[in-house]
Amino acid sequence: MASPAQNDGHRERLRQKLTLAGGDALHDYELLELYLFRSIPRRDVKPIAKALIARFGDLGGVAAAPVEQLVTIDGISERCAAELKLIQALSARLAREQVIGRPVIASWAALVAYCRTAMQHATTEQFRVLFLDRKNKVIGDEVLGTGTIDHAPVYPREVVKRALANEASAIILVHNHPSGDATPSQADIEMTRTLIEVCKPFEIVVHDHLVIGRENTASFKTLGLM
Repeated sequence: MASPAQNDGHRERLRQKLTLAGGDALHDYELLELYLFRSIPRRDVKPIAKALIARFGDLGGVAAAPVEQLVTIDGISERCAAELKLIQALSARLAREQVIGRPVIASWAALVAYCRTAMQHATTEQFRVLFLDRKNKVIGDEVLGTGTIDHAPVYPREVVKRALANEASAIILVHNHPSGDATPSQADIEMTRTLIEVCKPFEIVVHDHLVIGRENTASFKTLGLM
């Protein structure tokens, strides 16, 4: 076990490394160590950070993990777990700021990045709708369905209702596959076609449907499915 002096020296070296070389120079577990310093002030947090990465895969997995799973890691209290959830909240908020109010053509990569940040590590399926104005600027987004590991209920009338309430001229559909495979299912394809038809009388265009997997993202438009 490291002494307090050794812990202090290690922490200072990590801070200097971050300041001088930036975050890209640090491993995931080292970035996590820096974050844990404030929650666990008098303990060697390197083993805790490494255990978190080993259990949840990467920083995104750690941030998205439920509190009840985080506290199973030795050294992580409920308070510390709650603070770890702040990573996900901040990441999603920062990514969202790069999307809202911007044309989707100019910010498509940022839009996909935002959806991935918000959804790729979710353990249950979510159905999200991005609302666009006549200039194809993103004016809002809402989660309109949450469900099980392989299904989220989608109600076409609710999608249209929210699009009209947001005065949207177009929408982008997004949902995640907690299984990790972004390949659209037949149910996904049929649901998308239904939504396109339901939106037509209201002159609401469905621009795309994105499926968020752990490692990649599938676009219905790119795949020729719409």
